[in-house]
Amino acid sequence: MKKDLNTKFEEAYKMASETTEKLPPDIMLQFYAYYKQATRGNDYEQPSGGIELRNAFKLNAWFQLNHLSEEEAKKHYIKLVNKYLKPNTSN
Repeated sequence: MKKDLNTKFEEAYKMASETTEKLPPDIMLQFYAYYKQATRGNDYEQPSGGIELRNAFKLNAWFQLNHLSEEEAKKHYIKLVNKYLKPNTSN
């Protein structure tokens, strides 16, 4: 049975949120921005966290994806997980 996009996205998010792998900050920003675009679209909100500079980078990364639909962002997020977190591909 072929999994739908939302199921694949949820599985990718679970893998990303549970990883202990240390990724470079620029890759982490990509994960953040694609996740936000996939789940919130262009409904921007102030990032959580107490470090203003980090929050500015996060928000800027999200703004840069405003041309993507939520569906497109989910596809990109899944690709990021597949590229950087090497999921089990036996499904």
